[in-house]
Amino acid sequence: MLRVGLTGGIGSGKSEVSALLAGHGAVVIDYDQLAREVVEHGSPALAEIARRFGDDILTADGALDRPALGAIVFNDPESLRTLEAITHPAIRALAAEREASAGPDAIVVHDNALLVEMGQHTSCDAVIVVDVPQEVQIERLAARGMAAAEARARITNQTSRQSRTGVADFIIDNTGSLDGLAHIVGGLWARLVGLRG
Repeated sequence: MLRVGLTGGIGSGKSEVSALLAGHGAVVIDYDQLAREVVEHGSPALAEIARRFGDDILTADGALDRPALGAIVFNDPESLRTLEAITHPAIRALAAEREASAGPDAIVVHDNALLVEMGQHTSCDAVIVVDVPQEVQIERLAARGMAAAEARARITNQTSRQSRTGVADFIIDNTGSLDGLAHIVGGLWARLVGLRG
């Protein structure tokens, strides 16, 4: 098995790279999906979040009210660390379960925007960083309807480009076309297959 970390800032195109790698045969573990699963109604993590932050972060039917929780943690680093101390271990455990079921010859891609923040890059055989300049991130987020100020705030709240690229084995410059990206990922896939041996 080859364990690959995939990360990139918001608006970098990481999800497109993830989809292309899956098309080549990678087993993709999507951490955004895991983050949703670990706080599903009735989960231990959700119960602990409600205990720490109060029942106001729950909807009437007991599910997580994401906007309510986001309003608490988005601009409060201490609250965010409290939340991450609850969710990150649960996410890691679920990722390990998914990886274990992938098979010995698999190339497993851990698609994780917080790969560096969670320290997950240290357990990967290779790390891929999808990178674009901040101006490109802002343009792409604006095209999705996000205000420039909000886009900058989101980018600022993520780890720096330098922190991500500093741990990368492969950096994908995603400022070109989708066809160009597909070509880059195809070449990268061949290198990953070679690494797997």
